[in-house]
Amino acid sequence: MTQNDALTTAVDAEFAAIFTYGVTTAFVGSDQRDAVGEFNAAHRVRRDAVNAALVSAGGAEQVPAAGYTIPFEVTDDKTAAKALLQAETTCASAYRALVEQADGPDVRRLGVDGLTECATRIAFWRGVSGLSPATVAFPGDK
Repeated sequence: MTQNDALTTAVDAEFAAIFTYGVTTAFVGSDQRDAVGEFNAAHRVRRDAVNAALVSAGGAEQVPAAGYTIPFEVTDDKTAAKALLQAETTCASAYRALVEQADGPDVRRLGVDGLTECATRIAFWRGVSGLSPATVAFPGDK
C-alpha cells in the first residue's frame, strides 16, 4: 500500500461513514441526535481535508460511490449505534493505515488527527451501546 492508496481508502471510508450517519439519523435516540449531526459534520470536514491531501499528492479526487451497503438492517436505536460504531471503526482502520504509509509529517498528522477523532467517537458509540470498556487500546486495529 502506498500513501496515495491509504489516502484513497481514508476518503472512501469517510464517504461511507457520511452515508451511514445519514441512514441512521432517523433511528438514533433523541439523546444522540445532536452528536449525530456534529459527528457527520466532522466527517465531511475530514473527507474534504483528506481528498485535498490526495490531490496535492498527485492522486485523483475521489467522489462518493453510487451507494453503500450497511451489512445489517438498521431498524432502531441499537442497530443504528452498531452501524455507527462499525463506520467509525472502519474509518479508524483507514487512518491507522494512513499514519503507517504517510510519506511526510503533514499527511501523518492528518492520519493521527483522523484516528484521534475516530477513537473519541468509537468511545461514544461503545458507551451508547453499553459496551465495556468504552475505549479500546488500539483503535483501528482490526
